[in-house]
Amino acid sequence: MTLPLEGIKVLDMSRLAPGPHCTMILGDLGADVLKIEEAGPISGRRAEQAGAAGANQPGIRAEANPFDALERNKRSIGLNLKLPEAREIFYRLVKDSDVVVEGFRPGTTKRLGVDYETLSKLNPRIIYCAITGYGQTGPYATLVGHDINYISHAGALGVIGNKGGKPVIPQNFLADFAGGGMHGAIGIMAAIIARQKTGRGQMVDISMMDGVMLVAASMLSSYFRERTITPRGEWYLTGQLPHFDVYECKDGKYISLGSLEPWFYANLCRAMGRDDFIPHQNTTGAKREEIRAYFAQQFKTKTRDEWFDILAQTDICVGHVYSLDELESAPQVKARNMVIYLDHPKLGKVAQVGIAPKLSDTPGKVRGFGPALGQHTDEVLRGLGHSPAEITKLRAAGAVK
Repeated sequence: MTLPLEGIKVLDMSRLAPGPHCTMILGDLGADVLKIEEAGPISGRRAEQAGAAGANQPGIRAEANPFDALERNKRSIGLNLKLPEAREIFYRLVKDSDVVVEGFRPGTTKRLGVDYETLSKLNPRIIYCAITGYGQTGPYATLVGHDINYISHAGALGVIGNKGGKPVIPQNFLADFAGGGMHGAIGIMAAIIARQKTGRGQMVDISMMDGVMLVAASMLSSYFRERTITPRGEWYLTGQLPHFDVYECKDGKYISLGSLEPWFYANLCRAMGRDDFIPHQNTTGAKREEIRAYFAQQFKTKTRDEWFDILAQTDICVGHVYSLDELESAPQVKARNMVIYLDHPKLGKVAQVGIAPKLSDTPGKVRGFGPALGQHTDEVLRGLGHSPAEITKLRAAGAVK
């Protein structure tokens, strides 16, 4: 069966989460992703700054990790792009590729001679996606950072947290994956479609800060309209409403309620045996806290799954708050194949997250585990016409791994 991005060749120079997440999406949909990995330990300014911490080098892989979904459906070649011999190999790969993905600080790839301006002269059809914290322009373009910093500048961190408390740091889903990886994949696929019309590739400038602001478009739209700032923890979707909150049950597990619409709220009140609460959906103050206290007391009388079975019988927005160890047996997760099992020659069945976009005619597919660093170096170089002797010479020079 044909995969939707079959025939699209991607060179992935990225290291940390956003870029690999982006190319995982492309690979799941059929793209041929070749990782261009650092051929050896870090050096230069990074090594000097790291000092004694140099042994812990995020983004530098050695062994294959069969459980790492971000690296699946990819091949790997180790190239030291600081050496001209390695750059020449990369240039030859670019001439026969469709997409380049990188996540370096702006200016880095220009110093290495692998920036968009250089590569587009070699291949005018190349689509070059740079995923960075703040994009290629602006006063913070070269500022270092991580997810926590990008969501700070996007306004998201400032609204996450409890009433009267400090901002609460979420997992790195917002900037790294939603703001960076997903928006990178969207931008690349849009550029592929545009290339079909224009015949030319283009630069795709992805800022994780920009992406987070787009994810928060609804919240920002409300602010732009009202020009009022809702204090942290007082947004109506952050637990201020007793019917849109999380409650602990008898077994110590939690259940989530999301009964915003009046009809869902009324159904919830009836199911909880308190029809008298129905007129008070939008109440505040003591009455709101009375409703919350009643719900909290009632949910402690049954287990989470018992309450779900009761509330799910009618139109009530309710959900199990699953822990990670419950996902594999969760009925909806199983029905949607969002935990899949792959056969590994040494480990047997290996679990990975499934493929989210469900295409009816050309679905995605996990075709292979993530590679070890340089696992496909010889294969790629042979494909470029290098002899075994030439490959040995390149490896001895430190140009490849």
